Amino acid sequence: MKKDYSMKKNSKKREAVVRNISELPWIQYPGHHDRALSKEIVSPKTTDSAIFDYRISTYQPGAYVESHVHQVQEQIYHFLSGQGLLILDNKKHLMREHDVAYIPPGVVHELHNTGLESLVFLVITSPFNDQ
Repeated sequence: MKKDYSMKKNSKKREAVVRNISELPWIQYPGHHDRALSKEIVSPKTTDSAIFDYRISTYQPGAYVESHVHQVQEQIYHFLSGQGLLILDNKKHLMREHDVAYIPPGVVHELHNTGLESLVFLVITSPFNDQ
């Protein structure tokens, strides 16, 4: 079934947002450990976004997110610097600068910073996930 994202009559007009990410706090979400931090750049909590969650994350050496699975959400990880181990359905992938991973719903995944410096990456999730 195709969703209609157009403006409907009597619906509130959504506002555009421009900001610098330095204005946003670092958050360590449940299931994220040892300074696995993220900033919510665009999400329903920070903007009028209806379907996107866009974050920048930085994991210090040894930091990780526990193994988990999304039933509905799709995710894209775009690695900007550092290196780490992305585990998708028990298959290990060494991720480095400029690597991109697409994670469809139902894929069990976890991420570990196995490197010697910060692992910095973008996370795009759709539809919005509250974690």
